[in-house]
Amino acid sequence: MLHKIAACLIAFALSLPVFAATPVNVNKADAATLAKSLDGVGATKAAAIVAWREEKSPFKSVDDLSQVKGIGPATLQRNRDAILLSDGPGDNKAAPAKAAPARAKPSRPSPSANNQTSQ
Repeated sequence: MLHKIAACLIAFALSLPVFAATPVNVNKADAATLAKSLDGVGATKAAAIVAWREEKSPFKSVDDLSQVKGIGPATLQRNRDAILLSDGPGDNKAAPAKAAPARAKPSRPSPSANNQTSQ
C-alpha cells in the first residue's frame, strides 16, 4: 500500500510541469493559443481576453488582464511569468513612466558679470 502511495506522489510531482503555463504574447495570440498556453484559462476566458484586446487596446501591463471578466488575481499570479506583452526582450515590463523634465538649476551670475563697473 505504501508503494502505491509513493508511486502516486511521484507521478503527480512529475506531472506538475505539464500544467505550467507556456509563454504567450497576449496582444497577438488567438483564443485557442491562449487557452492552451495559460493555466486556468479555458476557451471562454481566452475569448474574453481577445475580445477585450480588440475592443479596448493592447494590454500595456500584465495587471491590465485583471480588467477582463473571469481573470482574477489567482489566475494572473499563476501565469505572470508566461504572459508576454510583445515579442521583444523584457516582454513583461510595461513601458517606463515618462520622467518629469529636469528643472534647470538657477544660473549664477558669472564672475565677470560681477566685476563689471558701472559707467
